[in-house]
Amino acid sequence: MKSQTSILMVCLGNICRSPLAEGLMRSKLNFTKFVVDSAGTSGGHKGEAPDKRSIEVAEKNGLDICSQQSRKLLPEDLEKFDYIYVMDQSNLEDVQAMATSDEQRQKIKKILDVPFPGENLDVPDPYYGGSQGFINVYKMLDQATDAIKEQLH
Repeated sequence: MKSQTSILMVCLGNICRSPLAEGLMRSKLNFTKFVVDSAGTSGGHKGEAPDKRSIEVAEKNGLDICSQQSRKLLPEDLEKFDYIYVMDQSNLEDVQAMATSDEQRQKIKKILDVPFPGENLDVPDPYYGGSQGFINVYKMLDQATDAIKEQLH
């Protein structure tokens, strides 16, 4: 019997949006009941720490995401994780293309679909908004992870 529910946060590079989502989700859930990780659909930043602006926004909000390291999404992640939340439509398409069964496809959801069902919103790339872009992304992910927490409890 599985003792922990597993959640994976996915974006393109795994250095800005998904590390924030992972840190937020970890801070909101009981670590004995849940395990949270993040990954990127590209392998371009493998082993890198989160972007310094993501780290700064997280720290200002009481989260420590410094120890996270970027990794590439693997096909076995679709089997391993119970829930997979992606940041935008491009990520959704990439992850769905990796799925080999309906069961795997049902695990994959856009993260903003939880607080805003039917609105088809993406978490924007924070690099286009400068420092404020990272703050805005944090706020969106905070709202999304609150909604996910409510669904899980």
